[in-house]
Amino acid sequence: MKTCSKKFIFENENVWEPAGEGVVRQIMGYDGQLMLVKVKFEKGAKGALHTHYHTQTTYVASGKFEFSVDGEMQIVEAGDGIYIAPDAEHECTCIEAGILIDCFSPMRADFISK
Repeated sequence: MKTCSKKFIFENENVWEPAGEGVVRQIMGYDGQLMLVKVKFEKGAKGALHTHYHTQTTYVASGKFEFSVDGEMQIVEAGDGIYIAPDAEHECTCIEAGILIDCFSPMRADFISK
């Protein structure tokens, strides 16, 4: 059996899942090799310091965030992107409420194994 999402995922039909205090996410599509996730942050919310073996790229769709990747800190805002190598320590703090679009390879099985 192939692991994958539906072909079309509509925001108004997709449940926002809790992902930390002041943070919710929607899984927007995946298969075994790739996953796209929309993450909404309230001002002041944090993405806790963590690592994972997945390659991650993040696009800042809206808002402003302070990101730390392997100890390097940068402020990013709408239109900016972040590359996070496998096993790199990373975290963020939301400065202005916004949405991040995360892409993971391979997919984050832990996000759908409920």
